[in-house]
Amino acid sequence: MNLNFELLQFFAYKKVIKRRQINEILSECERLKMPAEKYLIAKDYCTEITALAAMGEFYSMPYIELPMLEIDESLVDNFSLPFLKKQKIVPVSLDNDGIMLVAVARPLDFNALSSIATFYSGKIEFILVPGVQIDIYVDSVVAVKYTEDALDNLNKDKDKRLISKAMGDQDFKIETESDVINAPAVKFVDSVIKEAIPFRASDIHIEPFERNVKVRYRIDGELSERAVFPLESYPAIAARIKIVSGMSISERRLPQDGRINLVINGTEYDFRVSSFPTVYGEKIVIRILDKSAFSFSRTKLGFTDEGNAVIDKILAHPHGIVLLSGPTGCGKSTTLYSFLRELNKPNVNIITVEDPVEYTLDGINQSQVNIKANLTFATALRSILRQDPDIIMIGEIRDEETAQIAIRAAITGHLVFSTIHTNDAPGALTRLVDMGVTNYLVADALVGVISQRLVKRLCPACKKKRRTNAREMAILGLDKPVSIYRPQGCQFCNQTGYRGRTAVHEIMYLNDKIRDAMVKGMSAEEIREVAKKNGMISLWNVGKTYVLQGITSIEELMGLYME
Repeated sequence: MNLNFELLQFFAYKKVIKRRQINEILSECERLKMPAEKYLIAKDYCTEITALAAMGEFYSMPYIELPMLEIDESLVDNFSLPFLKKQKIVPVSLDNDGIMLVAVARPLDFNALSSIATFYSGKIEFILVPGVQIDIYVDSVVAVKYTEDALDNLNKDKDKRLISKAMGDQDFKIETESDVINAPAVKFVDSVIKEAIPFRASDIHIEPFERNVKVRYRIDGELSERAVFPLESYPAIAARIKIVSGMSISERRLPQDGRINLVINGTEYDFRVSSFPTVYGEKIVIRILDKSAFSFSRTKLGFTDEGNAVIDKILAHPHGIVLLSGPTGCGKSTTLYSFLRELNKPNVNIITVEDPVEYTLDGINQSQVNIKANLTFATALRSILRQDPDIIMIGEIRDEETAQIAIRAAITGHLVFSTIHTNDAPGALTRLVDMGVTNYLVADALVGVISQRLVKRLCPACKKKRRTNAREMAILGLDKPVSIYRPQGCQFCNQTGYRGRTAVHEIMYLNDKIRDAMVKGMSAEEIREVAKKNGMISLWNVGKTYVLQGITSIEELMGLYME
């Protein structure tokens, strides 16, 4: 029996591939000596999770997401963590009958499956999980243990010399990194950074207070406390972070910015570091950017089918200005990057000016604002126009000068993307007028505005369905009760009831009626009414749809402005 052929037939049955592709893929698998499922994943026919779900059905082996399992850590302690990661195996539980449940990622790796029997002589049952989730779990266990050990060692003798120098001399200097390379502070900083990755943290906050220093991770938009250590240890930790991020160690009175590039478990990460002087010392915030993870499609970013149809019309324009509005941290830059990736072709010249460059995109000319060198958005934009661009991306429209140049660039045949801070899409039009751009120029240049917010996704493992009460029906504008989901809390979501976030979009495409309203000088609220009559779906209504679909909760909906 040709196992690859049988598997490919099953993948065709599951509509992962077409039947006419089977022979071609089979010959490629034989030529490369590669299992069918790995070839399909490598060639983007499917994801690892999709492939494993199908293989679980093929092998009659239960398939589940590893974070949804209640893992007995005492069982894991009996195994070598490198062994578990290498073999893609995790022991999950041991029942009263002595049957051990083991999660595996490679159902055909009989050596790996049999190797677990050398550690346990009883009966073993296997379930199928994605291998990347085993890697993340093992990495998180290692990181937590490493962080705990580093915390225990912070006050040992190796740190005493560095701490005393830092506390006793306001102008102390560390000449080389070797001064601190063996200190527990070094291990603590490294462990905190590495631990944040499997925890899916977007930011690390290190905050000095009167008696101690707190470390908090921002996960799914919420800060969660991770560690507390003595204030006396903080100068050594701050020094270590400054050394690796290229900041001045001796400067503690002014804010500083730095950057760290690290490869963790084969993935390249960019850490943006910011220090800010406070009463008890410098607060340090580290923003985490996964350089290899930027492959978002519009659907992954939360755009609905209706929204995508409008975006298609907006992006089809050869010139004009497209604005993304919303508060800081709502994913505006990520959405802009996804648009640029979509428009990036060999015959198109795309130039950006950003503050700072968050992701580097191949084939796109990216520059960064440098205030010290007088390279602002406005000055950079003037120079960009002499670089024969087809598409321009400006990180943010902050002032009248930038707004005027951006509008002129749009009118003279360039497609311009930028962000602006307003509460909704219609508000972006009046904000440009407030900045000094005339009504008719805004109406002429603007193609569309996308207002964006992030809402937390309900945990798929523990969300609970129930009927709406009178208050919820009033909020949702319903006449009769319906079923919606509520957050509960489990191991999969770290007892929060939520896991991950998705974007909510309000998309306003400027047609003739909206342009007429703009020229007539109507207010943002009046323009909003015109836009809604012309098909714009508000943030509130998109959020309400997400609640009714079980994607998010009514509490998250209340975070959006109410109509």
